[in-house]
Formats: sequence, structure tokens, C-alpha cells
Amino acid sequence: MAGHRFDPAKAEKLLDPERTKKIDPESIADRLNISPDMNVLDLGAGNGFFTFPLAARTSGDIYAVDVEPEMLGLLSVRAQTAGYNHIGYIEADLEEIPLADNCAGAAVAAFVVHEISNRVNAYEELKRMLIPGGRAAITDWAPVESDSGPPLYERIERDTIIAELESAGFSLIDTLEHEEAYTIIVETPE
Repeated sequence: MAGHRFDPAKAEKLLDPERTKKIDPESIADRLNISPDMNVLDLGAGNGFFTFPLAARTSGDIYAVDVEPEMLGLLSVRAQTAGYNHIGYIEADLEEIPLADNCAGAAVAAFVVHEISNRVNAYEELKRMLIPGGRAAITDWAPVESDSGPPLYERIERDTIIAELESAGFSLIDTLEHEEAYTIIVETPE
């Protein structure tokens, strides 16, 4: 991991309802064209800010991937309580994930890109796991001063991420600007 890693001791902060005023995981999940039985990746799942909106859209497998076992444990407890039985928990670095090629039709990587040492490797790994025509939403912190997120020097310009995704073979579908962050929607080649 390259930069600031989120402290699992502050996990409840990730589920603060105020966060949805800045980033709406429901509207981002809507842009992924998730079919009722599609498998979906949640990369850097944490304790589930995006996991539940993804799980509500499909009966397929949700692969919650995170490098922090404590965060996956918190997510597992929340998912059991909410009745989501189709979430799998995978402890892994985002540059090498033990999942099959073409295992998912959609993916989210939220607030984790700035932590990755080799982002292009991570994007290539994402592309490997997505089916042809699969969509991904990459959300990260905009390089602006704010009370939330990593230090300013660890934040990455949106256009830098777009160029890296394109160099990994993704096509740009859309970008969304949020109060302190951005979301990039991309697609794998058909």
C-alpha cells in the first residue's frame, strides 16, 4: 500500500449518514448496470458503505475484498444482521486478488485508490476479473482541503486516474463530481 491506510478503530465513521450527503452509494451502484444474478466486486470494501447497495441489486456473489481482516470481520457481522448471505470476504491486496478471470460483471473501488502502490497493476487485476463489457466505479478523494479523507498530498487528480485506467484498457463512460471526491465510471472492452 502506498499512502494513508484507514484505521479500523474508526470504522463507524465510514457509516456516518452524513457521508451519503457527500457520496451516494445507491446512485453510483445504479450506474453499474447490475443484473439480478450478476457477481460484483467491492474492492476496499471496509465495513460495507458500498457493499450493501451492491448486494441489494443482485442475488449473485458479492466479493468484498479488503486488506484489513478487522474491517472484513465488521462487515461480516453487519451483513449477517442485515440478512445478506451472498457476500464473500476476501483478505487481499488489490494488486493480487485470488479470484478467477471474468468472475464479475461490475465493481466498485471506493476511497482506496490513493492507498495502492502500483495502481496500474491494480487496474489490470480489476480488468482481469471483470467480464467483457463489465463496468467499474472508481471513487476517491479530490485534491482539495477537507476534514475527511487522507492528507492533501496523498490525493490524486481525477485526470491522472482516468489516464491510468485507460492505459490499463478501460474505456471512460462518465465522471461524477462530489463535494470532496469524484467517481469515474469505466468499462472493459466487449
